[in-house]
Parts: sequence; structure tokens; C-alpha cells
Amino acid sequence: MDIRDKNVVLTGASGGIGRAIAEKLAAEGARLILVGRNEQKLAQLLEDIGGAPHSAVAADLGNEVGRQRLLEFCNNTGAISVLINNAGTNTFGFFEDQSQEAISKLININLLSPILICQDLLPLLKQQDDSQIVNIGSTFGSIGYPGFGAYCASKFGLRGFTESLRRELSGSGLQVSYIAPRATDTDLNSDNLVAMNDALGTAMDKPSLVANEVMQIINAPSGADKFLGWPEKIFVRINALLPSIVDSSLRKQLPIIRRYAKHGI
Repeated sequence: MDIRDKNVVLTGASGGIGRAIAEKLAAEGARLILVGRNEQKLAQLLEDIGGAPHSAVAADLGNEVGRQRLLEFCNNTGAISVLINNAGTNTFGFFEDQSQEAISKLININLLSPILICQDLLPLLKQQDDSQIVNIGSTFGSIGYPGFGAYCASKFGLRGFTESLRRELSGSGLQVSYIAPRATDTDLNSDNLVAMNDALGTAMDKPSLVANEVMQIINAPSGADKFLGWPEKIFVRINALLPSIVDSSLRKQLPIIRRYAKHGI
């Protein structure tokens, strides 16, 4: 897709990955609708990428009021060519230690909200002969990892939803893709999570790398799942075919995971 002068909705725009995606899109001439909860950060990002023709919508997409605000703004803007569901949150800690409130909030933000936003904006996306939805998932949407129970559930769900919607819209001209970054260096990571990754030797990508991959999907849409990082992408395949091998590997990591997860809530 030639993204120049196309309307692109980007949720979670003021976070680390969101900002990097926004900068890439703006550099290629897209007209961005930046969405996030922090009005101050959105305003700064809007200024940093040059202001008009870009715009910003401060909204909490975790509730109906915020989603309605975004829908009304988009209805007034006109047809949407690309929706990037990037907004998300993370909690690291063992499942039994997490409050039900925290679990509900995470599932709402990571799974329910992007599903409902897709439904809200689908009519506008279908007005175009060539349009796209890109859902930002995670390697943990394919591999259940200790200390990330609710997060894994949300990203497994998002991957399944993306696959279903892609097949449902097959032949419509609306491509639906899922991109799964591995650990990424953003402010969502708590200090203990960063320390655990260091102890395990887990690589953390820069947000700009994820943004580059998103741009590849937009520029050459395939309507498919894309997994980032090595050896993470091969672990995804092994886990699908021979999960007992991954079970064994993660069991060896469990003492280190326990050491950091007990401080993760």
C-alpha cells in the first residue's frame, strides 16, 4: 500500500512502540490519528511529527466512552485506510498473586478493546478498496510463559481473533495481520522484568525495529502472522508441534523466573 495521504489510526501512540511507529508513518506521508490516554504525551508527539495534517484523540479505549469518542472523530474524518491496534499493557508476576481487578483490566485493554475497536471502525475501513488492520501481539501470544498468565491469555486471544477476522474478510480487500514482537525495550517493562531478562540472557529489541516490521506489513500486506526475533520465532514453531520440548526448556528457567516474579506485582 502507498501510505501517502492515507488516514491511519494508531492506538497506544504515545508509548515506546507507538511513538516509533508514528514517526515511521509520518516520514512516509501518512495522515495519522494518534490515540492514547495521556493528552500531554500525545500533544508532544503531535508536535514532534509536524502537527497538521496529523491529529490526536485523547481517549481511554478501555471504556465505551473513550471508544465512542474515537469513533465519532473518525466518522468526521472520513474513510480510514489502516487501523493499528497497538495499545496494551503488561503485568509480570505469578498468577496466584495477581488481583482479579488487575487481571480484568489487562484482558480489557489487550483483548476486548482492540476487538471492539475493530468492530467500530470496520465500516470505515471497508469504504476503501485497499485497507488494513494490524494487531500488535506478542511472542507470548503463542508461548505460555510463567509469570505472564493473563498477558499470555490476552495475546493468545488477540491472535485467534486476528486469524478468524482475516479469514472472515478474505477477498474483501481488507487485509488483517498480526505481528508478534519479542521482548521490547519500553517503559512497560518493570525493573524486575528487565533484571530477569538480563539474568536469562533474553534479548530486548528497540521499538524502532518493531516499527520497521510494521511498515513492511503495511507496504507489502500479506494478511498473515509475523513473528520477530531469533530464537523466539523458532520456539513458536516448536511449541506448536512439540510443546513438551518448550516445557522442559522453561522448567530449567523457572528458578530464575521465580526469583524475579515474586517482586513483580
